[in-house]
Amino acid sequence: MHVSETGNATASHGGLANTGYIHEVHVDRLTLVHQRAPTEPAPWPHQVGLIPTQALSFQHREVGDQLRSVVAANGTTILGQVLTGMGGVGKTQLAADFARGSLTAGDLDVLVWVTASSRSSIIGAYAQAGIELCCANPNDVEVAARTFLAWLTTSGHRTCRWLIVLDDVADPDDLHTLWPPSSPSGRTLVTTRRRDAALTGEGRLRIDVGLFSQTEAHSYLTARLSAHGHPAATSEVSALARDLGYLPLALAQAAAYLIDSGLSIHLYRSRLTNHSMTLESLTPDRLPDEQQIPLAAVWAVSVERADTLPPTGLARPMLELASVLNWSGGVPQIVLTSPPVLAYLPWRRASLTKRRRWRRRADYSMDDPPVTAEEAARALRALHRLSLVDHDMDEDGGVVRVHQLVRRVTNDAVGPELVKRGQRLLVDGLATTFDDYQRWKTAKELRTKFRGCMDLTEKLLAHATQVLGPEHPDTISLQSDLAYWRRHFSDADVDRPQSAAEKASTHAGLLTLRRRLLGVDHPDTLAAWGSLAHWRGEAGDPAGAAAENRELLNHLKRTLTDGHPHLLLIQHNLEHWERMAGQDHQ
Repeated sequence: MHVSETGNATASHGGLANTGYIHEVHVDRLTLVHQRAPTEPAPWPHQVGLIPTQALSFQHREVGDQLRSVVAANGTTILGQVLTGMGGVGKTQLAADFARGSLTAGDLDVLVWVTASSRSSIIGAYAQAGIELCCANPNDVEVAARTFLAWLTTSGHRTCRWLIVLDDVADPDDLHTLWPPSSPSGRTLVTTRRRDAALTGEGRLRIDVGLFSQTEAHSYLTARLSAHGHPAATSEVSALARDLGYLPLALAQAAAYLIDSGLSIHLYRSRLTNHSMTLESLTPDRLPDEQQIPLAAVWAVSVERADTLPPTGLARPMLELASVLNWSGGVPQIVLTSPPVLAYLPWRRASLTKRRRWRRRADYSMDDPPVTAEEAARALRALHRLSLVDHDMDEDGGVVRVHQLVRRVTNDAVGPELVKRGQRLLVDGLATTFDDYQRWKTAKELRTKFRGCMDLTEKLLAHATQVLGPEHPDTISLQSDLAYWRRHFSDADVDRPQSAAEKASTHAGLLTLRRRLLGVDHPDTLAAWGSLAHWRGEAGDPAGAAAENRELLNHLKRTLTDGHPHLLLIQHNLEHWERMAGQDHQ
């Protein structure tokens, strides 16, 4: 990385004096070349580094008051604060507001703003401070940086009120031996997405930065849009804020997109809910507030870092799975560590690592190292440490919650086929958890949520039947979805059980429709045929189930070669029901 900074004798930043020299720092090579180094320390007050410009329509937030009140109430007992939260919640803006306010109030003699995304950038900023404040040797960056850290303890033999802001710490290891010292007159403020224990302790207090409140989000959007004469009704603004999950960065970029495009909020929301459009396509051409990264890319680096944490390569597949279903109450860890998921993870990890082509489930390789439930749980903790998910632990294993925009970006990246597979995988995993209520004490709550899923599907089906007609492909697809939900969950739903005979009747009607509209060889038709055979057997008609499987097997033999997985599966089912029918006759 190459960093250069130019100043002159009359320049100042934030009302603080700046020295009159020009130098250039090459922090990756840890060398520094200068034209004219200072011959005496810079006068106080003094600022090193630039505080980010305040965002347009900046919102005063309760967490900012919390940051200031901690310092005011505790004095020097709290030597540092760590602002942590997911990407896009506004940590840097809060830190900048605090630093700017401290300067205005005259509470600081020295402010050092450090872009702390790498160890080399931290060392480079410290070296800059060492040169300006204590005439450190400009030819050795490492020595200059450590000279500054030592100076913070003594402050030139006189009391110095200093604040060091370490903005966007990417890895706690980058601060090894580089933490500012404990001092009664100095404070350290860190912003980071990390939640590692290594960032707290030693007098440092963690402050979690969340989303905008509904009021803050509404106020922000109203101020930004009205400043540009963009018409927006109060109800539309509130709905847009809710659609964007009250994430400050998302609100800022959406407001810029609306202003630049002239699009109405209603039309923007329609595009936002249209999953054939990616979130990236709704990014403004010019990002607001000196932002460097579009929303769709905000979490990419965090995912890459999480994937490097042990167990290596599992964080991304776990995030993909946790994102495929919109469960407002979160995904139970027991589902994300269930046998169907554990069987899938080795393949997905290998496919991501080796850049292999997408393969069907039947193509799982026995050569892929197996994944244990403990490893899957550790992958969830890795995501939590990077603030990509909230993993709330309890004695039953915990719940994983993913912000709706993280889900959207993740699903955009993997594509609809893999999303659909993940949905079915979690459905299978959830079905297995219902057999053990002791392992998951909130099963009743989950049943309620999935009753909601079935209710919603029923309503969509009724609407599609009325608008599109009973024989429209989308209507038939909804019928299949409803049958699928009922197949997995109605037995566990004591309020509305559905018998195996009812399920068989449902699939019989579905099969008739699909044969007529889609043809006998369509995959959806064949799937309905196999489901009908299964539920006839479960309804107490093993002979009927055997007959359906026999007919289906003969049909498939016309197009599939011997040894095909589908033929083997139907042959297995046929033998099972023939055996059951034989027992009935004995």
